[in-house]
Amino acid sequence: MDFHALHEGAEPLLLPNAWDFVSAAALAEAGFAAIGTTSLGVAAVHGVPDGSGGTKDETLDLAKKIVGLPVPITVDVEAGFGLSPAEIGDFAAELADLGVAGINIEDELCAPELHEQRIAAIRDRAPDLFLNARTDTHWLDPHPTLPDALERARRYARAGASGVFVPGISAEGDVRALVNAVDVPVNVLYKPGQSIEELAALGVARISTGSLLYRAALHAAVATAREIRAGGATAVDVPGYQAVQDYIIGGRRRGSGGLK
Repeated sequence: MDFHALHEGAEPLLLPNAWDFVSAAALAEAGFAAIGTTSLGVAAVHGVPDGSGGTKDETLDLAKKIVGLPVPITVDVEAGFGLSPAEIGDFAAELADLGVAGINIEDELCAPELHEQRIAAIRDRAPDLFLNARTDTHWLDPHPTLPDALERARRYARAGASGVFVPGISAEGDVRALVNAVDVPVNVLYKPGQSIEELAALGVARISTGSLLYRAALHAAVATAREIRAGGATAVDVPGYQAVQDYIIGGRRRGSGGLK
């Protein structure tokens, strides 16, 4: 299905975020309708901090590897890796030429005018991408205000964003206000314990897992090692060696067929 159309269904698009080829291939095999990347996961795999602007090449390399999977792919580009608006527009066009369906770009609480310029450049150079414009009012500001989030969301939608994303916003009234403030799909970050049905009732169009899956995998790896050290039974339901091989071989086979 077209990636844009996935934001218009009766239920929100649940978007799991992958950090390497196998995690993306496994999620595609599990039947998720689309897959995003997580900038924290990509950065952590390469030993650099998230948000440092240092993983442009790694992000592009991952996109090249996973874009052949049989589901739409959307790529997290942090705040543009330190590129100028024109340069991030060119990078978005490069991703679109690969077959990437969407892009997620955050403002890191920069001047909204700068983010508007980024959005306009992406829209100009890659008009068919689903451009998810993120504002970090509820992520980076220790004292977030709803009016600031709504104003930035409105500005980014007017600048050409396909959707808006406010990670950290979770209060029912705030989410409803955000949905009512813009005429583009609203994306929220999944918060453990939240009900997808409740978010759907509020009008949310997309729910991202962000870095949660990567952090859960890291936790499971350390927990398993500790259980082995303690002599306990462990790793009962984990995929076998051949299952991982099959994800790689199957995913690459599908990729060679040019599926996007």
